[in-house]
Amino acid sequence: MTVFLRRTRLLAGCALLFGVALNAAAAAKHALTLYDEAPKYPANFQHFAYVNPDAPKGGTLRQAGFGGFDSLNPFINKGVAADEIGLVYDTLTRRSLDEPFTEYGLLAEKIEKAADNRWVRFTLRPEARFHDGQPVTAADVVFTFDTLMKDGAPQYRAYYADVEKAMAEGERTVRFDFRQAGNRELPLIVGQLPVLPKHAWEGREFARTSLEPPLGSGPYQVAEVQAGRSIRYERVKDWWGKDLPVNRGQYNFDSLTVDYYRDNTVALEALKAGQFDFWVESSAKNWATAYDSPAVKDGRLIKEEIANHNPAGMQGFIFNLRRPQFQDARVREALGLLFDFEWTNRQLFHGAYVRTGSYFENSELAASGLPSPAELKLLEPWRAQLPAQVFSEQYQPPKSDGSGVIREQRRRAFELLQQAGWRLEQDRMLDREGKPVVIEFLLAQIEFERVLLPFKRNLASLGIELQIRRADVSQYINRLRSRDFDLIVGGFSQSSSPGNEQREYWHSSSADNPGSRNLIGLKDPAIDALVEGLIKADSRQSLIDHTRALDRVLLWGHYVIPNWHIKTWRVARWDRLEHPPVAPLYDIGLYTWWARPDAGAPVAAGESR
Repeated sequence: MTVFLRRTRLLAGCALLFGVALNAAAAAKHALTLYDEAPKYPANFQHFAYVNPDAPKGGTLRQAGFGGFDSLNPFINKGVAADEIGLVYDTLTRRSLDEPFTEYGLLAEKIEKAADNRWVRFTLRPEARFHDGQPVTAADVVFTFDTLMKDGAPQYRAYYADVEKAMAEGERTVRFDFRQAGNRELPLIVGQLPVLPKHAWEGREFARTSLEPPLGSGPYQVAEVQAGRSIRYERVKDWWGKDLPVNRGQYNFDSLTVDYYRDNTVALEALKAGQFDFWVESSAKNWATAYDSPAVKDGRLIKEEIANHNPAGMQGFIFNLRRPQFQDARVREALGLLFDFEWTNRQLFHGAYVRTGSYFENSELAASGLPSPAELKLLEPWRAQLPAQVFSEQYQPPKSDGSGVIREQRRRAFELLQQAGWRLEQDRMLDREGKPVVIEFLLAQIEFERVLLPFKRNLASLGIELQIRRADVSQYINRLRSRDFDLIVGGFSQSSSPGNEQREYWHSSSADNPGSRNLIGLKDPAIDALVEGLIKADSRQSLIDHTRALDRVLLWGHYVIPNWHIKTWRVARWDRLEHPPVAPLYDIGLYTWWARPDAGAPVAAGESR
C-alpha cells in the first residue's frame, strides 16, 4: 500500500491522514477488553477490589497435590509438571478476576492494537527483571513465542495458530502480527503469554523434562524439590512487580509448599490432622459427612461455600470416537441412557448436585428452547449433516425417578443398540462385527469408582461389560496423550467469553494433536464452522448466537454422558488463613489470602494449640 500511495502527492496526503486515524484508534492503553468497552479499573487504579492492599506478608501456605510430579517444565508434552510452577513466571498481562475478560498490563506497561485487531504491540516496563537481575526484553518475548510454537506442547500451536509472527521493534517493544483481521480475542490471548529468559535457555534442549529449578520473573521461585513427593516455593522478596496495582495485596505468603498424596481420602484425613491448610472439596458425600471432627466443631477448621459465577462447563463421561464402537451416535445415546443420575445424586451425593444439560451451563451462553432466528441462520447450511433434533427439540439429559429402576431407559437403549446393528446373544451384547462388547473406563481417582459401579451394573443388564481400569497419574496422562482409552471422566471448562480455546476442544485441527483437549476426537465440518464463527464474532450477541448453536450440535451428538455441577466452591481452611471480605466473581482468589500474623506456626497432627 505504501509504495502505491507514494505515486501522487494527493494520495500521499490521504495516506498520512489514514495513518493518523489508525494510530488514534490504536492509542496505547493500560488494559484490553474484548469488545473495546471501558475496563472496570481506570489507568490510575491502585488495586483490584477483591484484595486487601494492606494484607500482611509472611507465613506459609501448605497445599496438597494429587499423584506426583517428575518435571519443572510445564510447557512441554512430556512428564507431569509440579503444581503451582506457573507462579515462577510473569505474563505480559494479568486478567482481573471480577470481569468476564479484561487484561491489564503486567510485564507490559502499554498495549496498542490495530483497529481491526490485525496486530497488537506491547511495551515492556523498564523495571521488569528476571530473578537473576537481567532485564525482561522484547527478545525474550519473541524467543518464548518461537520456542513454544516449535518445541512446546501441541496446544500452544493450536492456541496461537492465528499468530503469524512475533517481532521485536526495539529493546522493550514487541509486536504480534495475526494471519487475518477480526479476531477480537487474540490480542488478549497473546497477552497471557508467560515470558521465559532467552539467556537462560540458549544452548539447552527445551523439550526435555527436568527438575532443575527454572528461572523466571514471577512472584515465587523454587526453593526445594523432593521428586514426586513435595515442592516448596519462596516469595521473591525484591520481586520487581510487587508494587504494581495488578499485584498489590496478592502473593502474601513467604513460602508455599505442596505435598503429594496418592489418594484423596488420605489427603482429607491429612487436612483434618493439620498437615496442610487449604482444600477444595470435590466430593458431596465428604462435604456432608466427613468433616465431623473436633477441629471443625471448635472453629479451627472452617468450612465455607464461595459463590462461583463462572460457567459450569461440561463434566461427563467422554467417549473416544477414535474407537470404532463409539462412532455411531445411537450407541453413544444408548450408553448415556444407562447412567442413572437421579439415583446417584440421591444415594451418593446427598442431593447436592444439578444435572448438567449444556456445555456452557450456568451462563447466558447455554442453548435453551428452540433455535432463535440468528441461530437458525448459522445452523441451516449444515441441516443435512446435523441430527434433526438440533432444529426441533431442546436437549434434555435422560431423567429417572431416582428409584434405581430404569426399565424405560433400558428399553430405549436396547432399541437404539439394535438400530446400530448390535444384538444380544446368550446374555452377551455383540457389536456389528459380532464381537462381545467390552468397554474400558480409564480412571485415576479411586473415589470415583463408587459412581461407576452402578453404571457398570446397568450396562451389564444389557450384556455390556464395563472394565474399570485404575492408573497412576503418570500412566493416566500418557494414555490420554496417546488417546489410548475408551471412556474417561473429564471436563471442558468454560469462561464467560469463550474463544480460541474452543478450537482446542472441538476443531478438526486439534483432533490428532496428542496434547490437545480434543479428547473426543471430533472431526466435523459443521462444528469447525461454528467454532471459527465463534472466534471471529464481532459483538457480544454474535458470540452468544454462535455459542448456543455450537452447544446444540455438541449436545445432540451425544459425545459425552453429562455429569453434574454445583454453583459454589466448597472450601475447607484452617483458621490461620484469612481472606478479603469481597471474593472475586470468577475465582477463589487464593493468592489474595494471607496468614494471620498472630496464628503462629502451623499445627501438625498430635500437637495441641
